[in-house]
Amino acid sequence: MTDTADRTEAFEELLAVTGDDAGAVIHSVADNADAIFTWDYGKGERRQLDRLYEKAKTSQWNATTDLDWSAEVDPQKVAIELTARDHRAIFIQRLRDLPGSPVSGWTDAQFDEFSRESFAWRLAQFMHGEQGALLCTAKIVETVPWIDAKYYAATQVVDEARHVEVFSRYLNEKVGIEYPVNHHLQALLDDIIDDSRWDITYLGMQIMVEGLALAAFGTMHHMTEEPLLKTLLRYVMSDEARHVAFGVLSLQEVYAEMDAAEIRERQEFAFEAALRMRDRFLQQEVWERLGVDVKAMVAALLAMPPEENLFQQMLFAKIVPNCKKLGLLDAGDGWLRQKFTEIGIIQFEDGVSTDEEYGALDEVARDRAAAVS
Repeated sequence: MTDTADRTEAFEELLAVTGDDAGAVIHSVADNADAIFTWDYGKGERRQLDRLYEKAKTSQWNATTDLDWSAEVDPQKVAIELTARDHRAIFIQRLRDLPGSPVSGWTDAQFDEFSRESFAWRLAQFMHGEQGALLCTAKIVETVPWIDAKYYAATQVVDEARHVEVFSRYLNEKVGIEYPVNHHLQALLDDIIDDSRWDITYLGMQIMVEGLALAAFGTMHHMTEEPLLKTLLRYVMSDEARHVAFGVLSLQEVYAEMDAAEIRERQEFAFEAALRMRDRFLQQEVWERLGVDVKAMVAALLAMPPEENLFQQMLFAKIVPNCKKLGLLDAGDGWLRQKFTEIGIIQFEDGVSTDEEYGALDEVARDRAAAVS
């Protein structure tokens, strides 16, 4: 296949809006991994994982009682507020004045509708991603051979159920708009669950998906002033930081024992996951719902100058330093470093890895201490 044909096929894939089972309530994925028992119950043999487990036990929160669901929320106001601070949305707004653009001539009312739909779409993808994390972490409980990791992963299963609950409730009670799972997110989740290697479940979910989610939640938390959403995101981020740290702490040990060929497979998987997550934020479903030419809009977004697409770049602020901590950036011939450089995210490599900062992100403990004092 020629380079031109490859690029055409890749672009056509970006246009995918929903999967083959769109509209179905149930989606099944084969889980090709063995469930592993361990008879070594020596708690604390992996001290950092044990410390993380103890932290998780004292940092649980109740989605029903620890958030003020009685708060009145104006979803249109929240959406417009977020859009006003989003570089990509500002770029789209400028496209209104460009003759021949997919949104040429949009009125303010149409742009406000886009803001509302975009807000709902983001929350919906957060929710779907959290269900993916719920299933992947349950798989880690089954497949990881260490008791300390099984203990911690079990607490994460509870965390993920809580996250699905809060995003679903906020969407249903405060926003009132639904979106199906994005095609690219679903494909990535399917591949993570389908793979028989337990460390790939870790890499795909704990490092890549959860790492991006941590950055995305942080960005929305910074942008919004809506009290319920702000608190919800603070608490979810507290959990997510532990989850990403779990991946870093576990995979450091595993990757230290792998040969060059095995590491290269992990590098390639990480890069493919990065591309899929980048492409998922093109909001194909939103454009289709608004009657905009999806192909033309995707092309316009792909042509967006990198300096104006800070939101997308910031999504990788946690992933890159964690990949560096795991040795994936420079392993072998530095293949992953080169690829991350090509897609414009290597500048985040010197950020703090999440295993070093999760304690400082414990907003639940901070609020409880403030309530006592």
